Amino acid sequence: MNLPAFALDNWLDHYKFADPPIEHDLASSTGPSWTFHELIQLLDADERDRLFETELVYSAADGGEELRSVIAEMQQVAADQVQIVTGASEAQLILLFLAAEHGGNVILPWPCFPPMKALAESFGLETRFYRLRRENGFRVELSEVEALVDRSTKLLLVNSPHNPTGSTVSDEDLRSLHDFATQRGIQFVSDEIYHPIYYSRETNSAARLPHATVIGGFSKALSLSGLRVGWLVERDPQRLRLYCNTRQYFTISNAALSVTLATLALKHRETIFARIRKLARSNLALLDKFFAEHSDRLGWIRPQGGTTAFPWLVDGSNARPFCQALAERGVLFVPGDCFGMAEHFRLGFGSSEQLSQALERFADFLQETRSEKKDVPAVH
Repeated sequence: MNLPAFALDNWLDHYKFADPPIEHDLASSTGPSWTFHELIQLLDADERDRLFETELVYSAADGGEELRSVIAEMQQVAADQVQIVTGASEAQLILLFLAAEHGGNVILPWPCFPPMKALAESFGLETRFYRLRRENGFRVELSEVEALVDRSTKLLLVNSPHNPTGSTVSDEDLRSLHDFATQRGIQFVSDEIYHPIYYSRETNSAARLPHATVIGGFSKALSLSGLRVGWLVERDPQRLRLYCNTRQYFTISNAALSVTLATLALKHRETIFARIRKLARSNLALLDKFFAEHSDRLGWIRPQGGTTAFPWLVDGSNARPFCQALAERGVLFVPGDCFGMAEHFRLGFGSSEQLSQALERFADFLQETRSEKKDVPAVH
């Protein structure tokens, strides 16, 4: 079994861990990072003592009662309906592994997080995609989803807020997709790694829906990707047993220190959410102005949630050379070919506290290349 090269992570690893490091990282899909010191400053004396007394042994395969209870309280479900995993990536891996069946297929958004397609196909699943098109604001078209389904469909996944477009699915559409899938015996999965970061329409978690499987984690909205902790919300007890058994084979358990830190961090989640919301909203206002000023070169649809946008080059050219040239000037984006849409590029606006300086450099680059194009003689 061979997996294709992971173009997204290869791009990020090449530039983000370069020496010297990139000056303006607008490729990251997370919020503002937290140091260990900053995080423990949120804790009271008893919580710090408890953290420092963490025994560095195997943690429970299900994640442990306390962490599951804190997540359950946040998601408004019971603790025994939560399974802890090693990041949202393991949640996706488990679900696709369990869905694998000869002749089966899964329904995913396009664009999507690249490993979803690669992993599904490596397990022998056919991948079918409903398209998030910029012509309709990257909105999910329910009729398109319904047309993809047949008797061999095992899983339907939605991602809201969506990476990389920043689009969201309304409560009404989420309910419709959930009902459509469950009536046909299809597992309905809602990837909510950016929930609850919204800028216009607030959307409720699919955890409220009786047959939904919800993926969550610490990497995006909680901005604690280094903990490598994620979760699955599931009301079906048989599926929950399968999730736990499968992750015992894959990763056994989380690091004990990560479990303790995750538990304590969630108790202070409103402070963490407030920080990412403040920075992301401020940066989004800067982007509104920037893209309005450069609409002759760049197209964009304002994100409704999350911390990523998916602009495009209006001339339809491949954005990779464009992104490479900008990286050389210290401004990092992700070329859209990493998501199978070459004229686009992903822009992360949730982590940079120097976005105005990065956009000034970006504007200078656009002016330079605009002048270069004018200097090219016309061919007759």
